[in-house]
Amino acid sequence: MLQLKNITIHLKEDGRYITDNFSFTLNRGDKAVIIGEEGNGKSTLLKFIYQQNLIENYCVCSGDIITKGKMAYLPQVMDKSCDTLSLAEYFGSSEYYMHTDILTKLGLSIDFILSDQKLVTLSGGEKVKIQLAHLLMEEPDILLLDEPTNDLDIPTLQWLETFIAESRLPVLYISHDETLIENTANTIVHMEQIMRKSKCRISVSHCSYREYLSHRKISFTHQEQVAKKQREDYEKQMEKWRKIYDRVNHEQGAITRQDPHGGKLLKKKMSSVISMGKRFEKEKENFLDFPQEEEAILAKFDETIHLPSGKTVLDFSCDKLCIGERILSQNLQLYVSGSEHIGIIGRNGAGKSTLLSLLWNNLKDRNDITAAFMPQNYAEILDFNKTPVQYLAESYTKQEVTKARTYMGGMKFTHEEMTGKIGNLSGGQRAKILFLDMVLRGADVLVLDEPTRNFSPLSSPVVRAALYNFGGAIISVSHDRKYLNEVCDKIYELCENGLFPVDKESEYL
Repeated sequence: MLQLKNITIHLKEDGRYITDNFSFTLNRGDKAVIIGEEGNGKSTLLKFIYQQNLIENYCVCSGDIITKGKMAYLPQVMDKSCDTLSLAEYFGSSEYYMHTDILTKLGLSIDFILSDQKLVTLSGGEKVKIQLAHLLMEEPDILLLDEPTNDLDIPTLQWLETFIAESRLPVLYISHDETLIENTANTIVHMEQIMRKSKCRISVSHCSYREYLSHRKISFTHQEQVAKKQREDYEKQMEKWRKIYDRVNHEQGAITRQDPHGGKLLKKKMSSVISMGKRFEKEKENFLDFPQEEEAILAKFDETIHLPSGKTVLDFSCDKLCIGERILSQNLQLYVSGSEHIGIIGRNGAGKSTLLSLLWNNLKDRNDITAAFMPQNYAEILDFNKTPVQYLAESYTKQEVTKARTYMGGMKFTHEEMTGKIGNLSGGQRAKILFLDMVLRGADVLVLDEPTRNFSPLSSPVVRAALYNFGGAIISVSHDRKYLNEVCDKIYELCENGLFPVDKESEYL
């Protein structure tokens, strides 16, 4: 069991509250997902639950954490100190021989985990797998998982879904994978920043994700209808009241001194009318507020972007795809024309990101297209020491700065977030900056490595819609099954012998 009592967390930099007197209990059998827009503090809350000192340098915290049993925590990003370790050193004295079932299900061999291969050479998905294996070998009582689906290939994603759904352990996790959430969560913890990010709100609902969205929509619609009717009824009442008030006021003005009795009656009547008006005003104070909902907002691509169907965007061939001396794949060919939306899948370590970097190098200097790149590791193109405004308004002209600020404001970036370092932003906020850069540059060819991986499940439908409606070409790597089905016209699997078409009706999707 895990119990949170009166947890309050606020940021030192801008004083913004992430939680305010929040209490929650995670019981055996609970599979609770934390959702919310980018930058709302989901990872910060999970870190606080595991070890308060992980956030004490940038947050002020109070409240109590009560646990029964051992907690295991999977961070969103592996600690840099592990990069120099070999796999054998990382697993150390772990009793791996007692947990061969875990290794098998994660597609990890004993030879692999006992090898001298350095962790820094592993793919993102391989890093997630070995961390999961290491955690599960410790036989924890409570699992805290921050984006466990990041970079996992589709078969491992499906295994993880089954594991979470069938596990008897209580699990508290953050995920941007809607399919996984739909198939596993029975409790929804929704973290929101409302009233222009001036107030935090956390709701807990013991139901599935689809039920939560349905109930939330019905509740918001009902509240909006009631609030609207209350105000309409109030205006009708006040209109009648004003007519009565004006009539009595007119009669008072017309009464003569020769009728003191009538004057007293009118004075008494006016007093009654004024009391009625005050009562109406008092009732107004108890009206339901219009529902405050934190909307997912992403800047839209220019609707005029279009590539002719006969336009050759990419005609790529490669005899061997390698990392160092290691051959990942061979005999690769990929042809992309017009506004095709291409998705590439493959097992972890197959070389998808390596391939995408090669494709980007083929496209980036072309003069007949405007290509943009979103790598898996944002640090490849984002300077974390710059502010978002500096990055988006490269020449820093007044017009560019104003445009960048306007667009970011429309995407609900606060002044502090616009002018603070990119390195202080969440992964989702950095992803928004990259998308906004593509929009501002008018890119007509997008090369995207896991484009939805850092967007919340509430933002992801907005991102998918924007990319679905994009009039240019998209070449992407993704394990997001909703993205692959909704955005991509063609899907290819990267295997040892090349790229092969995948049917959208495949069991993998």
